[in-house]
Amino acid sequence: MPSHPAIDATLSRIGHRMRRIREQKDLSLAELSRTTGISKSTLSRLESGQRKPSLELLLPVAAALAVPLDEIVAAPRILDPRMPQEPRRTEGRVIVALSRTQGEPKAYKLTIPASESEPFTRTHTGYEWLYVLSGRLRLILGDYDLVLAPGEVAEFDTQHPHWFGSTGRGSVEVLSLFGGQGERAHIRARPAAAPNPPRRSAGERDTRVPQA
Repeated sequence: MPSHPAIDATLSRIGHRMRRIREQKDLSLAELSRTTGISKSTLSRLESGQRKPSLELLLPVAAALAVPLDEIVAAPRILDPRMPQEPRRTEGRVIVALSRTQGEPKAYKLTIPASESEPFTRTHTGYEWLYVLSGRLRLILGDYDLVLAPGEVAEFDTQHPHWFGSTGRGSVEVLSLFGGQGERAHIRARPAAAPNPPRRSAGERDTRVPQA
């Protein structure tokens, strides 16, 4: 039988793709075996390349993994990585989404105009990471009242009362990452006002990062 290098190369990569997709979906070989009716040993041999793949085996595997057959057989299609710039305005702020995947965290670029309005703190589930691109950002987090300059970073649990915006002396541009799982605050910024340390409950650890 004549050799077909391109076909042989495609077949040799099927097992690796199959394992990668299964692991991404947090499925064990035993679970995939129960769903497909294919023995665990056969699935293991398919993934290791010791068993030649066939439609009889791959069709139920693709159905169980909820992916098109060509995602297992062929290399994933590479999408244009450039993100379309689609700004939207919310309460005077210009927000541009920088990620299109369904997972977290989500990335955004925010342009916040100068404003003298009174800050209004809020709480919600999740965490947020902020990086100042230009201008000066005022961040209120619990008892902290801070000003972040370009290049400074803050990361905080959004279940704490918080607000961020312009200092009132010009607009500010910020990169924001937001995710749905809360984390402890890590702040790298300077206090905006009085040098008095923030109030902390008994036994709470000081999370401030000393300035160089």
